[in-house]
Formats: sequence, C-alpha cells, structure tokens
Amino acid sequence: MTLEMKELESAVEGILFAAGEPVEIKRLCQALETDRTTLEQILQRLADAYAFDRRGIRLVRMEDSWQMCSAPEYGEVIRRAFEIRRPAKLSQPALEALTIIAYYQPTTRAYVEQVRGVDSSYTVGLLLERGLIEECGRLQVPGRPILYRTTKKFLRSFHLSSLEELPEIPGLEAEGQLRLGEDGSLPGTDGPQNGDSEEPAAAVKP
Repeated sequence: MTLEMKELESAVEGILFAAGEPVEIKRLCQALETDRTTLEQILQRLADAYAFDRRGIRLVRMEDSWQMCSAPEYGEVIRRAFEIRRPAKLSQPALEALTIIAYYQPTTRAYVEQVRGVDSSYTVGLLLERGLIEECGRLQVPGRPILYRTTKKFLRSFHLSSLEELPEIPGLEAEGQLRLGEDGSLPGTDGPQNGDSEEPAAAVKP
C-alpha cells in the first residue's frame, strides 16, 4: 500500500495521537511502508506547521522517537480542565544529581555522591520515581553497582531533542561543586518551561 504525501501526514497524526507516548520512527516507517527520509520530512513539516500556527498541540522529537503533546503554553489551562495539581518542583539537590547523571551517564549513585559530597540515596530514588532517570545495567566491578541514565521524559521535560543538545560545558567546577542556573536549570539551558522542573507539557491522549 503506497500512500500519497497528504495521506501520510494524516496517517502519522493518527498514529501519534492514538499512541499517547513516544513512537520510534523505525516503527512509523514500517507501519506506513515508507522510507525514513520521507517520513522525517513529513514529521518536521507537521511540527513546524503546529508551532507556526500556534496550535494547541505540538510534535516533539526525542532522539529517534516522536510524540504528540499539548503546547507548553497551555499547560496551566489543561491542568485546570482536568483538575491536575501542579507537580512539586525538584529540589536543588535533586537537580544537582540529575545534572551529574545527564552529563556522565551511564553512571552510578556512588559517582553522584562523590561529586556532590553527600549521600544521594533519596535524590536518586526521587528521580527514578519521577521517571527522569532509569536503571540501565550494572558496573562490572565488585558489588556491581547499578548504572543510571536519563529517560525520554527527561528530554521532553527540558525541551531537548537529544542529549547532543546539552551544552558542552557541564557546569561542574574543578573542585567538584555543581553550579546551576538561578532558576535551578541545567547549565547552559533556559530551564524547564511552565515552572515545572520535572514535568513536560501534557501528552494528548486518545
């Protein structure tokens, strides 16, 4: 089955709307029986159109996946409509731990503690609970400590398409002290939007 470009656009919208979560571009190519280059052009065109027309939805790229989300500027209205409480912001210690993991992933809790100079059990657990980091194996040394990395939710929360968009300078001082922005943002970024350190714009559900 070969679809015309307009039909492909509509099919992509339908799939991403129904998914309600990130969908790998490889899966989209298989479902629509089209090549990656063509599909990426369609996705980018749709994303640009939504943003240019200031629509209530956005297409967001996260590495090799795309997701349909609500526009961040309408986050407050959406929360009111569904009576969703604004999530608590991440604390400074949690943001510090998240920054270390983001720049040195995959890494262990012991390394986070080494850089911060304090026990980070609670903060790492909080980041896991919020879905901003995940376990990704174990370090092959005695004790086999757990390795952690950031998730797609982390990318979405800080409006990054990939980890390559993180600034080159990690913001870690030579003596191991971490310097964040005044708003608690990651070094070199504009910080999360909507005032939420850990929450993305609400995903559009089917």
